[in-house]
Amino acid sequence: MTLITELRAMDFNDYRLTLREHMAGKECPFPEAEFQRRHKAVLEAMEAANLDALLLTAPADIFYLTGYSTFEVSVHTALVFSAHHLVLQVPSIETGPAVACTHVEDIQGYRWETVDDILEPLTQALHEAGTHIGIDPWHGSLRHGIMSGLQWRLPDHRFSDAAGLLQGARIVKSTAELECLTESARITGLGIEAAAKAIGVGITDSEIAGIGAKALHAAGSEFMSMQPIVVAGSRSAVIHLNHQRRSIAQGEPVFLEFGAAWKRYTAPMMRTVVAGEPTPRMHKVFDTCRRIFDAMLEEMRPGRDFDAAARAAEKALTPLASEVFHSGVFGYAVGAQFPPSWVEGSGFIARDQRRQFEENMVFHLPLCLRIPGEWGIGCSDTVRVTESGGVPLTDNPWSLTADP
Repeated sequence: MTLITELRAMDFNDYRLTLREHMAGKECPFPEAEFQRRHKAVLEAMEAANLDALLLTAPADIFYLTGYSTFEVSVHTALVFSAHHLVLQVPSIETGPAVACTHVEDIQGYRWETVDDILEPLTQALHEAGTHIGIDPWHGSLRHGIMSGLQWRLPDHRFSDAAGLLQGARIVKSTAELECLTESARITGLGIEAAAKAIGVGITDSEIAGIGAKALHAAGSEFMSMQPIVVAGSRSAVIHLNHQRRSIAQGEPVFLEFGAAWKRYTAPMMRTVVAGEPTPRMHKVFDTCRRIFDAMLEEMRPGRDFDAAARAAEKALTPLASEVFHSGVFGYAVGAQFPPSWVEGSGFIARDQRRQFEENMVFHLPLCLRIPGEWGIGCSDTVRVTESGGVPLTDNPWSLTADP
């Protein structure tokens, strides 16, 4: 008689256990002490809000508390965070990053090709965590099907909006985070400089973007939260268009906005370089950007609020206010993010935003003034709040020519 032995294929649970022996935490971006600092701050805020646990689904929030990092951020991932236990739920294809990038012990996988395995384990984790759960109901990563399924299975649980809780912890940066933002700022500058030097009549916006992207990656950038933005001429007057194989014409301003990623932290920067000689009107708009920037740096100090900084910016904009468009957001907090955006979402410098600046908050100041149908001029830095005002982390030359 012939004995046939059937081999069982390694599934994602076997993979997780085997990988843990070799790679557990090896790709974690920060020392454990940094995560303990973050956990402590968040737990204190949870206690003040009378929350038993947080259910987090935003990639940047999960990264902030665990180090979990992946370029696949379109799939459901969840972290149940409480004082007593962390549960990280990931699809089967993300088992590897969950093991290698974190020190979380309880990693629970579900089959990538189906959502049938999500709700029951997540229900059990929340049942054990407590009855008052904080969520971010405004983030697109919290899927309606999952939320409604949890509420049906946990009728005695209360789910409360806790988006501001984690934002409050994230908006002030630690020394480790500032180091990451500083390195991102350095690489961002190298990418923009390479792109600026390539600008000339006849080259396409896509070629400029490619030169800049190559410089960013060569200098050490990870996959970025947003790809390089390059637009020229009348297209630069439209917010959030991007390169599209268009040739640069004589005298056109070319708008650049880049942001390198270093351990997922991004310090963006804008420049505008003219392919030829800038016109007096271009100089006038550019000089207004600079006046807004200088006025904001003066206001960005502890004890002053975001609204006051926005009003100072509006005052500097007044001479051109009827000619140009600005979004009304003069700054937004940046930190660790994943595609599709490097905007952290924890703070915006705009009218009626009453939060006060604190030392080591970090903002990108997107000062782009657009004349509809003609062109836009934008120049910006990423800025850290200090006792004496805003201090740029990026090193923008603030010039409309490639060689200032």
